[in-house]
Formats: sequence, structure tokens, C-alpha cells
Amino acid sequence: MKVPLRVLQIGPIAVVLAVTLHRAFELDRFLIPKELVLHATALVAGVAAFGALRRMVWTRVDQLLAVYLAVSAVSVVFATNRWVGWRAFAVSASAILIFWVARVLREAGLAPALLRGLALAIVVAAITSLLQTYGVELELFSVNRAPGGTLGNRNFIGHTAAFGLPVLLFVLLTAQRVTLAAAGVALTMMALVLTRSRAAWLAAAAVFVIFIAGSLVARAWKRFAVVLIAAVIGVAAALLIPNALHWRSDNPYLQSMKSVTNYEKGSGAGRLIQYQRSLFMAAMHPLLGVGPGNWPVRYPHYAARNDPSLDESEPRMTFNPWPSSDWIAILSERGFAAALALAIAAVMIALTALRSDDRLQATALIATLAAAAIAGAFDAVLLLAEPTLLVFATLGALFVPAEPRTRGRLAPLLVLIVAFLGVIRSASQIAAMELFTRGSRSSLEQAATLDPGNFRVQLRLARIGKRAERCEHARAAAALFPTSAAAASAARGCE
Repeated sequence: MKVPLRVLQIGPIAVVLAVTLHRAFELDRFLIPKELVLHATALVAGVAAFGALRRMVWTRVDQLLAVYLAVSAVSVVFATNRWVGWRAFAVSASAILIFWVARVLREAGLAPALLRGLALAIVVAAITSLLQTYGVELELFSVNRAPGGTLGNRNFIGHTAAFGLPVLLFVLLTAQRVTLAAAGVALTMMALVLTRSRAAWLAAAAVFVIFIAGSLVARAWKRFAVVLIAAVIGVAAALLIPNALHWRSDNPYLQSMKSVTNYEKGSGAGRLIQYQRSLFMAAMHPLLGVGPGNWPVRYPHYAARNDPSLDESEPRMTFNPWPSSDWIAILSERGFAAALALAIAAVMIALTALRSDDRLQATALIATLAAAAIAGAFDAVLLLAEPTLLVFATLGALFVPAEPRTRGRLAPLLVLIVAFLGVIRSASQIAAMELFTRGSRSSLEQAATLDPGNFRVQLRLARIGKRAERCEHARAAAALFPTSAAAASAARGCE
């Protein structure tokens, strides 16, 4: 089992660092390379551990995750935009495959080594954010959402720090080298504070509450005092050391703290509008939703007047390619059955942890679930490759099933196939991004061949060349995003 272990130790670090330099795709240059790493990690680890996966005894949790994937797969078939549908489905499939591989590694007694690797990846993410915070300028960083480091967005760093804290705290509480682990906690807390991510702050607060209770039950309060000292040092350093960030407010961290629960104005009010309209969309498609990843495709049809989720610069398109909540996304995109299956699986994992004899491990597991659930209630977490890999690997390494039921011999093979196709799809998207930057029509045509679901490529081709050529791509763009005013304009006059 050394090969899958090494893959799941290297993969999380690679997914944190994976970025391309194609600034024309300022968001996808971070997201797509990380999806490629997610799929490659799942594929290689899954192949290396395939024999053990076939022998793995399934629990109700595994069955529920399989139901979640099955419903999601059917939902893709009926989605308006199957390209983004497949992309979102593949992320979920590779994540669950990683969960199963991590479980196999835990059964082989390799969970401590895996958890140390995950903790290192979380610290690496924090370090990239801190480098940008204190003035290091690299092409790998985005200047628009500083200090996002190699994740490209300060909120993504905040989420990673929040749901990564349980792993770091567990490693510190059980480590022989306390100083090194404490340094990792301090650096992560620094990055967490500096991101000003309110969802991440709430999630981190829940983690500390859970760990305080867990440490008292496990009689590890003396070691937990080291955790608190490391956390305080990290917070103090973030607040006191001058940095290169340019906030508009004189007291940005206090302002963010005061507005954590503000839903009367600003982004909070916008979220409420978005949640209401998205739930209405979910109610209109209760069985399968509108399709994985298809929230931005369908939401403009249900949006309120002057909806802040819509992009004023691109009429009838959403500002972000996902809603401001994992759970709203799952309900609206995959339907109530899929959302219920995933929720019950999470609850069953937590209940199993509560019955565990290893109190600290149970605490870390419950805290990871809580952090992912809270951060995911207000932002995109499990919709993205990097947090999905880290969360599902952590859950798999900490989850100790209570009731084995049957063997799932076919499911690992099917999910391996999805991971393989995910590698091909993500690699094709990166190649298409490279071709797009060259600018010629021939290179754009090649990009459209490699990535037919790339709306920007299709729309660019719809605006250059001969009429017949333009119309072909204008129709393709309109099919991908039917509500887009730009695509409708380009397709005007085309039969």
C-alpha cells in the first residue's frame, strides 16, 4: 500500500500548487489544473489500491455515496449544458474514490502518515497566501482576490484553513514533535485571519469549540493548551505584522467581524435573494435538479429583478459559476434525493464517530464535517477540486465504519473510469486555454475541437470569420448558455 499512500500524500500538495499562467482565464487557470490533479490522484491511487478496494466491505455510508453519484450521473444526462455537468460530476466521483482509497489506507494502519501529508498540504496553502500577503509577487498568484496564493482567491484559502484545522490540531495533539506541528497551526491561523473570509471564521470557531469539548473528554487539555498558544500567536502575528494588502477600510478585520451575520445589506442580502430564487429553481426540478454545474446556466431564468448574482458586464449571465453555498448548489443542481443521500451519509459518519473509543480521532472527524458544512453553507467548498480532495481524504482517513454490510465490487471500477475520463477532459481544457491565447482562428478552431464546452471559445469564434462559420459557433454558444445576451446576439439571423 505504499504507492497509494505516496500518491495521497503528494496529490494534496500538488492540488494546492497547480496553476497555469493563462491570465485570459483568470478563474479557470486555477480551477482546471487543480481538477486535473484531483482526477490524476484519484486514478493513480485507485489503480494502485484496486485490489484492496474490491475487497473493501461496504457500509451504509458507502451505499449512500454511491446513490449520490448515481443520481448525479442521471442528472447530467438531462442537463442543459452537459459539458459543465460532466465536469462537476467528475469532481464528485474522484472525491469519493479518494475517500475509499483513504479508508483502505486507514485499514492498513497508514492513516497517521496520510494525515501528516494532508496537514503539510494545508500549511503549504497557508504559506503561499502569506507570501502574497507580505509582498511576494509571482505569476502564480492572482492580484484580484489577494491573498489567495496559489488557490487564486482569499476565500478559498480561508476555507482550506478552516476545514484543515481539525487535521492540524489532531496531528499536534498526537505528534511527537510538538514544535513543528504548532508552527503549522500558527501559520494557518495567520492565513485564516488575513483572508477576512467570514464563512471560514465561523467554521474555524466551530472547530475550536468542538476540539475544546473533545480534548476535555479525552483528557488531553494540557496538550490542547499548546494548540491555543499556537493559535493566539498566529492571530496576533496576522494583526500586528505590517503587510502589503490594500483594504479599503481602516479596520478591515474588525469590520469583517461585525458583518459576519449581517444579512440586511451587502453580500449577505444578496445571498438571501440568491438562496430564495435557487430554492425555487430546486422546487421546479425536485427529482434531478437542473444538472451538476448547471446552476449558472439556468439561474438567470429564475433570477429576481436587479439580482446581485447577475453580472452587469455580461447581461443574463451570473457573476460566479456557482451559488454562494454548496448545499444550495446540490439541491438545485442534483435534486432532493441526491442532497438527502449526501446529508444522511454525513450524519451517519458523525454518529459513528460519536461511538468511537478514540476520542481525539472522533473529534477531528466531527470537526472536519462541521467546518466543511458551515463553510459550505455560505460559499463554494465541495464544488471545487482542491477542498474536495482534502476533505474527502481526511474523512476517509478518520472514518472507522461500525457496521460493514456488503462488498461493492463494481463501483470502484466505474468510478475509476470516471476519474480517467476526468483526466482526459481536464487536460483537454488546459490545452484549449493555451490555444485560445494564440488568438488566430485556426488555433481557436482547434481549441473548440478540444473543448467544445468552452463558452468563451465558442463565443469568440461566433464573432470572427465567415457567416456560416460564425453561425455554427454562435449556435453552440447559445446551446451552452441559452440565457446569455451575448450568445443570443451572435446567433441572431442564424437558422
